[in-house]
Amino acid sequence: MNRPALPAIDVAAWETGNVLPLLHEIRHALQNLLDGDRETTIDLRALPMAPGEEARLIETLGEGEVSVQLNALGKSEITETRYPGVWLIAHYNANGEVLGKFIEITRIPGLLKSQREDIADGLQALEDELHEK
Repeated sequence: MNRPALPAIDVAAWETGNVLPLLHEIRHALQNLLDGDRETTIDLRALPMAPGEEARLIETLGEGEVSVQLNALGKSEITETRYPGVWLIAHYNANGEVLGKFIEITRIPGLLKSQREDIADGLQALEDELHEK
C-alpha cells in the first residue's frame, strides 16, 4: 500500500517544547510494539500542555484509514493516526465534554476487542437461535 508523503514537522513553531518529546515517546512505543508487542497508553489529560499543543500534536499525527465511534455509557471516538499502530481515543459525556483523551500504541485498541463475557453471551444467543430452527 502506498501512503502519501508525510508533511515536515515544524519544530520551530512549538514554543513550549512538549510536543516533540511526546512524538519521540510515541516513536519509542511504536518500536516496542514492533519488537515485542508491548502496548503503550499515553493519557493526554495527565500531561502538562500549553494552549494549542494538543491540537498541534493531533494535527501532526493526522488521520489514518480507520475511524470508529462507539455509543456505550457515552460517546467514544477511536481514530487511527497516519502512523499505523498509533490510535487517538477520546471519551465524551452526554453533554459532549471530553472526559478522557488517550494515545494508544497498539495493533488494535482495547475498546474494540470483544470481551470474553460478551463472546460467551453471543455464543449462547447463536446456539439458542440454532435450536429454534
